[in-house]
Amino acid sequence: MTTIYVLDGRRIHSLEDFWLVMGEAVNGPGGYFGRNLDAFNDCLRGGFGTPDNDDFAVEWHDHVYSQQALGYAETARQLEIRLGCCHHTNRSHVAKELAAARAGEGLTVFDWLVEILDRQVPGAL
Repeated sequence: MTTIYVLDGRRIHSLEDFWLVMGEAVNGPGGYFGRNLDAFNDCLRGGFGTPDNDDFAVEWHDHVYSQQALGYAETARQLEIRLGCCHHTNRSHVAKELAAARAGEGLTVFDWLVEILDRQVPGAL
């Protein structure tokens, strides 16, 4: 039987909110399911609360609300954070992504999350 994890998209106003909502959906109140993109990617590979057979799906209720909240403004905010702590050899790349986000171009935080879900658990979303 497929396990269904339900995300309340109206609770997701930032990437930090996504980590909280996703963690609670999978592992209950206060649950962990990643706190950055790499950790989220790893959690989707198994061993962090999902069924061992990968038989699960994610229902993202009110995903349009989340898509707007995780749009270009949030993307720019996340890239500003990343720019402040990334390795100096990666700064020009992150700065270009930040300029694109500020111009309303390129991938958004919402897109990053959907891509990771689709790559790690195809068809689960």
